[in-house]
Amino acid sequence: MPPPQDILTVTDLTRRIKGMLESGFPSLWVSGEASNVKYHQSGHLYFSLKDAGASLRCVMFRGSAARLRFQVEEGAALVAFGRVSVYEKGGAYELIAERLEPKGIGALQLAFDQMKAKLEREGLFDPARKRPLPFLPAAVGIVTSPTGAALRDILTVIDRRFPRARLVIYPCRVQGEGAADEIAGAIRAANARAEVEVLIVGRGGGSLEDLWAFNEEPVARAIADSALPVVSAVGHEVDVTIADLVADRRALTPSEAAELVLPKAADLEAELASLRQRLRTALRGILEVLRERVRALAATRVLRDPMDRVRQLQQRIDDLAARLPVRLKDRLARARKDVAGLSGRLPALLQGRLVLARTRVGGMAGRLEGLSPLRVLARGYSVTMREEPASAPGAGQPPAVARILKSAADVKPGDRLRTRLGEGEIFSRVVE
Repeated sequence: MPPPQDILTVTDLTRRIKGMLESGFPSLWVSGEASNVKYHQSGHLYFSLKDAGASLRCVMFRGSAARLRFQVEEGAALVAFGRVSVYEKGGAYELIAERLEPKGIGALQLAFDQMKAKLEREGLFDPARKRPLPFLPAAVGIVTSPTGAALRDILTVIDRRFPRARLVIYPCRVQGEGAADEIAGAIRAANARAEVEVLIVGRGGGSLEDLWAFNEEPVARAIADSALPVVSAVGHEVDVTIADLVADRRALTPSEAAELVLPKAADLEAELASLRQRLRTALRGILEVLRERVRALAATRVLRDPMDRVRQLQQRIDDLAARLPVRLKDRLARARKDVAGLSGRLPALLQGRLVLARTRVGGMAGRLEGLSPLRVLARGYSVTMREEPASAPGAGQPPAVARILKSAADVKPGDRLRTRLGEGEIFSRVVE
């Protein structure tokens, strides 16, 4: 082994390797599958590209990452353009990516698909949230470029269909960097000013890149949040944008948008003329029916001689007034007769009720007599009671209390007894 002569530090060696890599590998394209994807809060994008045999660390700095149209996801097949370098602190080589493209599909198409899936999950395309357009709006708002062909087409169609329409234009850029924010701002301004009843948002045809502002999230959110119904009119029939899917109504072209928001004045005038004629015909028919009814009423007896009915009623009243005293007299006579009949029958009814009551009382007295203890004594039985002195005799109180005996064991020699017979009482004293 030769003796050390030119000893390099780790930093020096790493920098030499970095210089050799950067000079030996100028900008190049690399394909692989994305893994370890991380969007840092600084705005930088960190990820790795790998295949079956190796893995390459990659970084896309904030300026380049901000220009990405799509979201980098785990497992996505990518093609990256950049330069090879070495991250000195980690001693690892890496690719500093300047551009990223989805492999097999364009970046814009992938971004469109990702945005569409995201908003669809949130329900922004749900038909249930779409509102109907007003039939005849007092004013129509137009969000588009003031110099574009779309505005000229819209104005031409409206001037032909409904020249008296009131239009309010909210100018904005419709393509290029920042166009999406301007479109969204114009939609919000129209809602804040509340001077129109419906909005047309759109532009003329172009490439996918030209129409891209209408695929960006700020525009979709502004349309979804709009309190005014929105008609999207972007490009031609084959051009479908995110704005078309979120809007309350999609027009295939700006000209069709003008036809959707305003009816033809000539058609309205023709309809009004038809309704006016139908109304006149209906009124004539009603008037003729009413005239016929008047003629029929005029031919009736009541209208030919109105007082005839009055005279008949007066005659009826006189007849009733003449018969009223006779009827009252008959009613009074019948009432007196009824009272006299009741007066004659009342004593007999009362006498019958009295006899029935006496009979019932006599029966009840007989039953009570049969249950009396005195009836038992009258048949030869007696009741013997033992006299007991009162517990605390006082003035006006009996000297003793008699208790009925039921057994010979209830007495003792010397007790005073009282025997009740059918007639009278016998007093005795117990000897033994």
